[in-house]
Amino acid sequence: MSFTRKLFLITLLIIMSIFQNQVYGQEKGTKNTLKNLIGNEVSTDSIEAFIESQMKTFDVPGLSLALINDGKVAYHLTKGYADIGEEKQVSKSTLFEGASLSKPLFAYFIMGFVEEGIIDLDKPLYEYLPYEAIAHDERYKKITARMVLTHTTGFPNWRSDYKENKLFISFEPGTAFQYSGEGYQYLAKVLAHILKTDDAGLEEIYQERVASKLNLKYTKFIQDSYNMKNKAEGYKDEKVVGEDDDPKIFGSAFSIHSEALDFSKWLIALINKEGLSKESYDELFKIQFTLPDGHPQKQLGVTDWTLGFAKVTLPFGSAYGHGGNNAGYTSIFVIEPESK
Repeated sequence: MSFTRKLFLITLLIIMSIFQNQVYGQEKGTKNTLKNLIGNEVSTDSIEAFIESQMKTFDVPGLSLALINDGKVAYHLTKGYADIGEEKQVSKSTLFEGASLSKPLFAYFIMGFVEEGIIDLDKPLYEYLPYEAIAHDERYKKITARMVLTHTTGFPNWRSDYKENKLFISFEPGTAFQYSGEGYQYLAKVLAHILKTDDAGLEEIYQERVASKLNLKYTKFIQDSYNMKNKAEGYKDEKVVGEDDDPKIFGSAFSIHSEALDFSKWLIALINKEGLSKESYDELFKIQFTLPDGHPQKQLGVTDWTLGFAKVTLPFGSAYGHGGNNAGYTSIFVIEPESK
């Protein structure tokens, strides 16, 4: 099993164990407790014991975890090593690649422009900006921002995963689900074109419209010297993974860097429905595509996709989240807005 797969499994185990109250060493009467999603109390000691056990089992070097109760961070844990060779421990200043956590944050960013009429969710993107990479397939002219955010464009995840390294469309846009970073990158190009800017300009606008308003100090698509200096080493098969992407690229699908406490500020904004109108939030969390029976994501509890979010249907209600995997890094979040 690859290291990335191991880390993804441990994050799922942590989340589901906390939610379902199946953790190690819980003692009645413990003062430091948190509520899980079914209303039971879970001791922080038992959470940390469970995490430590699973880190050993899956050989995870380090992590950052935040848990939210009643719309506030109630628990923040950093554990393990940011750099094994240097014996540098993960701290509150340690940053990680959030990978595909970029996607729902970018969807939130896009919705601000939708509110202002700058971009239309259902207008074909080619009408804003033709895309030479897929101009050979006329079906691309049907692709909209809504299709990008719900992964129904027909694009592959990445063209580079295929020997031909050529962008293609697998099905009639809007008719099926296929997870795609390529779609998000096209939408980012469209937004930059509309705003008459480039990657660096998109980061500046994101900082102005989102990060500064929510006090996201380190949650950035384009990395500065502070972020790179405080970034944890990525590991795969117990070996350091070098930088895979240019830190100066605005990767709407992959480039966000953050840590649990800073990223939680945005999650709390989502829970409290801040920064966007009620109408935008209704659209953001509305079911856009229901996964068919037998789809692999249903094994993880994902039943539907909204605009940028996976919807998880659980016995106690609906939650929304997203996972992320870059070489050497894995991340995940889940929120249940109704119970905060």
